[in-house]
Amino acid sequence: MNTIPALPYDYPLPTSLDHLALVIIDMQRDFLEPGGFGEALGNDVSQLQAIVPQLETLLQTFRELDLPIIHTQECHEPNLSDCPNSKLKRGNANLRIGDRSAMGRILVRGEPGNAIIPALAPRPHEIVVHKPGKGAFYNTPLSSILQKYEITHLLITGVTTEVCVQSTMREANDRGYECLLVEDCTASYFSAFKAATIEMLRAQGGIIGWTSTADKICQKLSKALS
Repeated sequence: MNTIPALPYDYPLPTSLDHLALVIIDMQRDFLEPGGFGEALGNDVSQLQAIVPQLETLLQTFRELDLPIIHTQECHEPNLSDCPNSKLKRGNANLRIGDRSAMGRILVRGEPGNAIIPALAPRPHEIVVHKPGKGAFYNTPLSSILQKYEITHLLITGVTTEVCVQSTMREANDRGYECLLVEDCTASYFSAFKAATIEMLRAQGGIIGWTSTADKICQKLSKALS
């Protein structure tokens, strides 16, 4: 039970699995569902939907083991007071943060499109972190949450690989966490961006962390249930 098969080499598990947490980043309706913000920007949301079955399996394994689960949502206050002007105005999109779309106001907390997709909806005891930035540590209580639960190892999943997922993994690495990116539980609207990010994160002997797949992880962790 001490390692998970991974690249660039096996990922070392903590002595107690209680120090291991699953982080699920921004699996929100607006990014994954037809008619949402992601599709309005011209993206193929099926690229992101493809990871849901594997992520459901991984999530269920963590629930059966009663291990810490952390969901994140990229969102802003209704008055957008926590959204920097640079983020609000960047790009040439017809729809911007705070604008009204088919699923409510874009990236505003509490709006229908901002919700996590039903297949991965958090249970009442699971942690949900609302983040105004790309990385999950910026202007959030995530650091104190991880310290409270004595977490040392993170399995990182979600969307998009090259933006919020990579930002969070780099932030976590700088804070001393041992990070494993689950390759088939993360996705991008652009397959080349995902592939490049994976290569960067595990380069030079795991400069940021490790990568593996859901089946390898679940097979290893499930031994704790038998």
